[in-house]
Amino acid sequence: MKSKNPVVAVIMGSDSDLETMREAANVLDEFGIGYEMRVASAHRTPNYTAKYVTGAHKRGIKVIIAGAGGAAHLAGVAAAHFPLPVIGVPIQTKSLGGLDSLLSIVQMPGGIPVASVAIGGAKNAGLLAVQILAAGDKSLLQKMMKYKKRMEKDVLLKNKKITG
Repeated sequence: MKSKNPVVAVIMGSDSDLETMREAANVLDEFGIGYEMRVASAHRTPNYTAKYVTGAHKRGIKVIIAGAGGAAHLAGVAAAHFPLPVIGVPIQTKSLGGLDSLLSIVQMPGGIPVASVAIGGAKNAGLLAVQILAAGDKSLLQKMMKYKKRMEKDVLLKNKKITG
């Protein structure tokens, strides 16, 4: 999947991760941010993955969102080859509930930073990518501020329904 003028790459270790990672894509769509989406396994396609992420900034990619389960090395591999922010999304697993994925993503060695969101937290990964991009884009910053204001209103309406 590719949208016009991609600035975010959404990558995943397997097509079985698509349902989770689609949440990041939905956020990017909501904010009008172009993205590429690929399956790129750190273990099964290491050469393809390294080549893809190494050249991503030359294609205009400014943030990579990498989702993987189990031995979730995809975000770390991306961060090792990509000079801009990488956000890791730990995918829920059957064996350890995603804790294995989370630990694989957050336990990066010094010099290879990877931001991480909650297990299955692709929506927040998308929102974090928006916030990173908004640091240098006033119109995107305005959209993010409106989004947060809308969330506040929604919560306050729910509170009013409960409290009367």
